[in-house]
Amino acid sequence: MDHAGIFQNLDLWSAVVGWLAAQTVKLIRETGKSGRVDWSYYLSTGGMPSAHSAFVCALAASVGLSAGFDTPLFAVALAFAGVVMFDAQSVRRAAGTQARLLNQLVEELFTEHHLSEHKLAELLGHTPVEVFIGMVTGIIAALAVHAVAG
Repeated sequence: MDHAGIFQNLDLWSAVVGWLAAQTVKLIRETGKSGRVDWSYYLSTGGMPSAHSAFVCALAASVGLSAGFDTPLFAVALAFAGVVMFDAQSVRRAAGTQARLLNQLVEELFTEHHLSEHKLAELLGHTPVEVFIGMVTGIIAALAVHAVAG
């Protein structure tokens, strides 16, 4: 088996480029808001655009471009993308809302008692717009990778 072939896999490269593009946009947006560069945004969840959506949509679009949009492989990639995007804007978003409420509850009810200063992560999920922009980012990434390397 030729392990070096992984570096020539346009589907994988498309997904990685989609993720990097989304995280770079997040970094630029947050740097503009705060006035300082915070490299942790490259590994953060939540925010505009959805890197999860960009990753899976770039993968699905690239599979379609490589294998064909009428193949079972594209159907699997598309279904996978749908599940991830649904999860990003529903389950993970709900978890973020619950974390925000729990943080508020702890802050308001237990100010006299010493509790952990560590707060729950609140920015976990995405709005539908963040998911949509992530999807568009991923599709553009796949088209760009295939245009350059394909």
